[in-house]
Amino acid sequence: MIKILIADDQAMVREGFGALLAAQPDMLVVGDAPDGETAVARSRALDPDVVLMDIRMPVLDGIEATRRLAGGPKILILTTFDLDDYVYEALRAGASGFLLKDAPSADLINAVRVVAAGDALLAPSVTRRLIAEFAARKGARPRPAALNALTPRETDVLRLIARGMSNQEIADELVVAEQTVKSHVGRILTKFDLRDRAQAVVFAYETGLVVPG
Repeated sequence: MIKILIADDQAMVREGFGALLAAQPDMLVVGDAPDGETAVARSRALDPDVVLMDIRMPVLDGIEATRRLAGGPKILILTTFDLDDYVYEALRAGASGFLLKDAPSADLINAVRVVAAGDALLAPSVTRRLIAEFAARKGARPRPAALNALTPRETDVLRLIARGMSNQEIADELVVAEQTVKSHVGRILTKFDLRDRAQAVVFAYETGLVVPG
């Protein structure tokens, strides 16, 4: 069972999402929270696998709540606007992806499963567009010497991750086995202490390894 906590300052949103997800045979809604501070406290007490995290909440916003929960549950950001500085900062803080609140129900259900499985929710092109836009706005940081630790093949894999490709798509592109790609991805995340593919995409843009556009 995927244990879920829903953090949103609107009761109707919490109740609606909660009813939808609780109806799934592989999901269990263990609690909810009306603000970020409560979300952090209840996450630590209830140990959910996934937290649906609204960004703009009272007391403590979703970005800081995400930052405080780093290393804990997977965070799926819920937002009303797809191009939002706060969404970008939440991805940098450790969120595994984001979803628009008006997305179809099937998308929300799928998003929870994807994030719970350890994958980043990067399939929607808007996610890559958002990361690229705000990375360009901030400007690339000086190229870290640590990038020299990447092998040529790991560099290729990281660039393709930044394009939003799945492991199978990368395997097809590089003509290697999918398991080989998984091994490369694991080494990339370890070398740069990145939590998941979402942070790898942000890292690739901000270090200038991938140029927006």
